[in-house]
Amino acid sequence: MALHTKRGDRRAVAHELSGLAALAKAAHDGGAPVARVASGGAGTLSTYVLRPAPPTPGAAREFGARLARTHAYAEGARVFGQAPDGFEGEVGAMGMAPLPLVAPGSPARRFGEFYAADRLLPYVGAALANGSFTPQDAAVIERLAGRLCDGVFDSPQPGLVRTDAALLHGDLWSGNLLWSRPDSPMEGGVDPAAPADSAPGGAGVVGVLIDPACQGGHAESDLAQLTVFGAPFAEEIYAGYDEASPLAPGWRERIGLHRLHMLIVHAALFGGGYGRETVATARPYL
Repeated sequence: MALHTKRGDRRAVAHELSGLAALAKAAHDGGAPVARVASGGAGTLSTYVLRPAPPTPGAAREFGARLARTHAYAEGARVFGQAPDGFEGEVGAMGMAPLPLVAPGSPARRFGEFYAADRLLPYVGAALANGSFTPQDAAVIERLAGRLCDGVFDSPQPGLVRTDAALLHGDLWSGNLLWSRPDSPMEGGVDPAAPADSAPGGAGVVGVLIDPACQGGHAESDLAQLTVFGAPFAEEIYAGYDEASPLAPGWRERIGLHRLHMLIVHAALFGGGYGRETVATARPYL
């Protein structure tokens, strides 16, 4: 079978490898399917190539339901910012960006405290340095961080989640959700010998997670990230998710808030219009 191989920073590859292992455990317990690892270590990671298929509303709805079960999967307590089992270190990676993490058993924090300290403020300096933020823009993010720390936006996890933090993919833009044939090599897929139309959601299409930045977080963050670059059939994904694991009241109003981490990371890495988009998204929450 064909392989996709990436080479990079050892820390980043180790974090991704640990994340794929954590998500695979969830996939085998009814969670969303995930890319299958062929080999990994020493800054190199190989996964089996998936066979693409066009997404359908039914497949999107089924993916939403299975993502809900991924978020709920737990073998013990999980706190916000927690690294996946097997990863050692206080910094993982989200693409090319550093990602602050904490070890299992670390002191619990409320969502707002975590999100401000670890998912927004660490990226302000880089956005200022590359010119995508002005000092006034940075002040907007700092004001929002204060409101987050005050608990203004703390909200319950979806219904199935029983830990403080859900098991997140962590970098769930549309390019990290591959719509694939069910006979593709994956963890948590359907029986490849089964008829194509027997795949969950019908039409022989399965949504598969790749390239995670796995961590403990709020489930609404994964859902919001799907909209940053326009995942197809997002409303069907949300419907399937909410049916399986009811979302807390007001979740739609918090989508922008949960998009902010991905946006500010892009501002820090790439500059340009991402800074303006980050600040415009943040202002309604002040």
